[in-house]
Amino acid sequence: MTTVLAIDQGTSGTKALVVDPEAPAGGSGGGGGSGILAVAEVPVTPDYLPGGGVEQDPAQLLASVLAAGRQAVEAAGRPVHAVALANQGETVLAWDRATGKPLSRAVSWQDSRSQRQCDERADAAGWVARRTGLVLNPYFSAPKMTWLRENATREGVVTTTDTWLLHHLTGAYVTDAATASRSLLLDLDAVDWDPELVALFGLDAAELPRIVACDEVAGTTAAFGAEVPVAGLVVDQQAALFGEGCLTAGTAKCTYGTGAFLLANTGEAAVRSGSGLTTSVAWRARGATPYCVDGQVYTAASAVRWLTELGLVGSAAELDEVAAQDAAGVVCVPSFAGLAAPWWRSEATASFAGLTLASRREHLVLAVLQGVAAQVAEVTGLVAADLGGPLTRLRVDGGLTRSRTLMQAQADLSQVPVDVYPSPHATALGAAALARMALEPELPAADAVPRWTPGRTYEPRWPRARAEEFLDRWRTAAGAALPRQDAPAEDAPPEDAPPEDGRG
Repeated sequence: MTTVLAIDQGTSGTKALVVDPEAPAGGSGGGGGSGILAVAEVPVTPDYLPGGGVEQDPAQLLASVLAAGRQAVEAAGRPVHAVALANQGETVLAWDRATGKPLSRAVSWQDSRSQRQCDERADAAGWVARRTGLVLNPYFSAPKMTWLRENATREGVVTTTDTWLLHHLTGAYVTDAATASRSLLLDLDAVDWDPELVALFGLDAAELPRIVACDEVAGTTAAFGAEVPVAGLVVDQQAALFGEGCLTAGTAKCTYGTGAFLLANTGEAAVRSGSGLTTSVAWRARGATPYCVDGQVYTAASAVRWLTELGLVGSAAELDEVAAQDAAGVVCVPSFAGLAAPWWRSEATASFAGLTLASRREHLVLAVLQGVAAQVAEVTGLVAADLGGPLTRLRVDGGLTRSRTLMQAQADLSQVPVDVYPSPHATALGAAALARMALEPELPAADAVPRWTPGRTYEPRWPRARAEEFLDRWRTAAGAALPRQDAPAEDAPPEDAPPEDGRG
């Protein structure tokens, strides 16, 4: 068996787990027979700037990876055989390949300052969607990479943070197929960089890293002890999809972290969404490339943080204690960082409707939680449309799954049972499983993923009519919260060809 140090480098912190599949269930922070020997977490601090900017200190990200990994290995009291790394996905920075020195701050996936770069290419939006499976939006990597080139530096290379971190760990210059598929630079069917897309964003194809499979050894590192292989490279949300065992078409999970992210496996067909969702590589392993459709809710735990900063709750642990049983007509659209699928309006702002002089903090707290659940419920319905049939269950993970109020609202509004993953570490466990597959070539995916049973299941209590009535009111509030928008530019020509000038 392979003992893996699995590192999950996230928006608000870096988590490191030492995982041994032969270890008994119920280890430190484990659960579900996951074989977790040790867990270490180191916080990182995003900077929220005026004008939609969200940045992170690259040095802090690297230091957190090294500190969390070393703490976990020390706590486990044994050496590891491999290191796995899950990453934020669409966060980018400029850096010097010769020295590894950052040449810019890291621009977070939440950053919306590259809206102009998207607007300038709006006439290519249809072509981009067909080629990449994604929406032309600041959420994805390429517009932010272009923004950095235009506003920060023309020196060095611009990549996602995983490539930079891996360079420091191994000296390699790589990214994985799932992360690459979140860039707006990948031909989704070929699973390779697309020169026409690279040209559209004014980037240099020669600067892009090599794309590796998620079960491929990318290099070795001695950063955490003896020299060991580095494998199990994967973007965070797809890592959680894998870790929760969503290995077949039609299975789906939602992770409640800084945002909420719902992904559904579509098998080895790169189904383009007809509902405003996006399609990405789920993972590349064992020579196969399954895909997934996904929808994003930009603010989940970050909305709860807003509640705590205002003093409406002391911490996320108090949500169930404070939240009212009924919101008394208050409806919240918690689009504090814009609205993603299916609206794709980064300029949208949050709002409350139905407030009266009788509204109290408990009504506001419940309304925020119901607003998060409503956005996820919208995505759930859109995923069902793309899959050709409704979801039968929804697997969930992340810190906010500890809120009974939120999870019950999710079951009520989505009208499906919600199965809570028994460990808070789905992302890291998914990366660890992929690393095991790299070192154990005969190990099937189904055996690499830890078997689990739900820590708790929430069945819908609301009748469907009540859920639809609430969602209708919530959609009206969401529509009212959207800033007025000029008529969109005409779509690109139907042929699978970019604009003649390469930019649009």
